[in-house]
Amino acid sequence: MAGSLFGGIDAGATATKAAIIDEAGEVLGRAVERSGMDFEAAARAAFDGALKAAKLPRDAVTRTVSTGYGRRNVPFAAERKTELACHARGCRRYFPQALTVVDIGGQDNKIIHVDSDGGFESFQLNRKCAAGTGAFLEEIAGRLGVPLDELEALARQSSAEETLGSFCTVFTQTEILAKMRAGAKASDIVKGALRSVVKRIVEMDPLEGPVALTGGVVAHSPTIVEMFAERPGCTVLLPPDPQCAGALGAALFARGPRC
Repeated sequence: MAGSLFGGIDAGATATKAAIIDEAGEVLGRAVERSGMDFEAAARAAFDGALKAAKLPRDAVTRTVSTGYGRRNVPFAAERKTELACHARGCRRYFPQALTVVDIGGQDNKIIHVDSDGGFESFQLNRKCAAGTGAFLEEIAGRLGVPLDELEALARQSSAEETLGSFCTVFTQTEILAKMRAGAKASDIVKGALRSVVKRIVEMDPLEGPVALTGGVVAHSPTIVEMFAERPGCTVLLPPDPQCAGALGAALFARGPRC
C-alpha cells in the first residue's frame, strides 16, 4: 500500500479503541477491547485487532498517538494527546464546522465546544459521579438482571416510559426497586434510565446547535441518539463509528496538523 499509515489508541477506563488511517484520513481498520486492569495489554490487543481488520502488518504504521485515561500506558505511542483534543479532532474529520461534541463514556462524560476553526471555546467534564455514564447503565442492567447489551432492545419494547427522578446511581437503584415492586415493566424502566442519561448531560449544558455524539453508550444505543435529537434547537450529528472517535482523532494527530 502506497503512502504512510498512522495509528490512534484511545485507552479508556472501560474500553480501549484503536484506529488506523491512511494519509487521506480514511479509516482502514478499527478495533475495541475491554480495558480491564492492564491498559498496555488492552492497547496492544486493540492495535493488533485494527491491523488485522486492515490486513496490515504491525510495521506498516509509521506513527501512533495515544489518548484516554490510560494513554500513558501505551509504550509504542510516539506522543500523547488529551481526550478533549482527540474527540474534537475525530468529529471534525466528518463535521468541519463549529459544533458541540458530547462524549458519553464508561466512567465520565465530556462536553466540548469547538469553534469553526477547530479551537476550543469551552468544555465541561463529569467525573465525580457515575450517573449518566456507561457505568450507570451497567448498574441498571445488573439491578434488573439483564445483560448490558440487551438494554437497547428492551427500551424499544417500552410502551409507557417510567420517569426516574434521581440522578444519583445509588438512589436510582432504590427508585428502580420500588418501581419493580409496584409492577413496572423492565422495558419501561430501561427507557426511563436511558432518558435519565440524556437529562444528566443536559443538566451540564443545554446543548443547542450542531451536536456530535461519541462514545460506547452512543454506539450501542440508538434510543439515546433519538432522545437527544428530540431537543428543540439541537441538530444531532453522528460520526461513522462513535465509539472510535477518540482513536480516530489520535490517529489524525499522528498524521500531522492537517484538519
